[in-house]
Amino acid sequence: MKTFMVERYGDKAGVRAGELPDPQVGDDDVLVRIHAASVNPLDLKLRDGDFKAFLPYRLPLILGNDLAGVVVQAGSSVTRFEVGDEVYARPDKDRIGTFAELIAVHQDDVAIKPATLTMEEASSLPLVALTSWQALVDRAQVQPGQKVLIHAGSGGVGTIAIQLAKQLGAHVATTASTAKIDLVKELGADVVVDYKHQAFETVLHGYDVVLDTLGGETLEKSLQVLKPGGKVIGIAGPPDPAFARELGANAILRLAMSALSFKIRRRAKRRNVTYSFLFMKASGDQLRELTPLIEAGKIRPVVDRVFPFAETREAMEYVEKGHAKAGKVVVAMT
Repeated sequence: MKTFMVERYGDKAGVRAGELPDPQVGDDDVLVRIHAASVNPLDLKLRDGDFKAFLPYRLPLILGNDLAGVVVQAGSSVTRFEVGDEVYARPDKDRIGTFAELIAVHQDDVAIKPATLTMEEASSLPLVALTSWQALVDRAQVQPGQKVLIHAGSGGVGTIAIQLAKQLGAHVATTASTAKIDLVKELGADVVVDYKHQAFETVLHGYDVVLDTLGGETLEKSLQVLKPGGKVIGIAGPPDPAFARELGANAILRLAMSALSFKIRRRAKRRNVTYSFLFMKASGDQLRELTPLIEAGKIRPVVDRVFPFAETREAMEYVEKGHAKAGKVVVAMT
């Protein structure tokens, strides 16, 4: 099968098109012919080897972390899907590889594609929608009337998180550039801080939850907008001890992760708020929870541009250079 894979870490030129054997299909797997996959910042970090300490992939590694396509084979123990089903998924972190013609995915990680979406639209959703769900529903347990700040509201996660937070009944603020204000308001943001002209930490106060997609100074300043007992959930790092335990990391790696997040956790504690790091997980069940909201138009995908499969490297470069105006960049296989 045709793929785009990384042969060596830390080098853009290390990503190339190539042929690899078709995937082996386990008893609980479905083999999906991929019609579209989306590009995520995670793909760039994996290409550069940023996560090789705790995600030790064997090279060459097929990149790509979410997909939409059609089931072409079902394992002997598969009960949820049949050949011909249109599906979407974020494969498990140990089984990524959606920049390819085919992928074998465990049935628990797959859901039927929303009927209202094209393959390209559906492929843009799994990773960012699951991230939003796991941050706002599982981790923050957002309740109606709570105040939620979502950074980078026009980004892949931001566009979906704003819509989900509104469905949960939250009052939603977001940060965006001047050109993106109308878009994030259309998605449901109640308050928009133009980060080019305003410092969000000086105008927002008393928030229950912050979803931080940027890290660095933005994460540190986010502590200032939370009320006592508030939560900041970061998806851009740094990793924390809970994540290390979840990974089953060895003692040295646990210590390293603890050290990386020590400063932000200490600052949060001093303010009587909490910081936690989220590395989202594959979940077909959660995609099935999201699908009715998508089919009802309450959560809609935002697709910036679709590249042909042969231009996967160009699509990654487009994302890396920040050319996407809003939402996701998609690679179409067919």
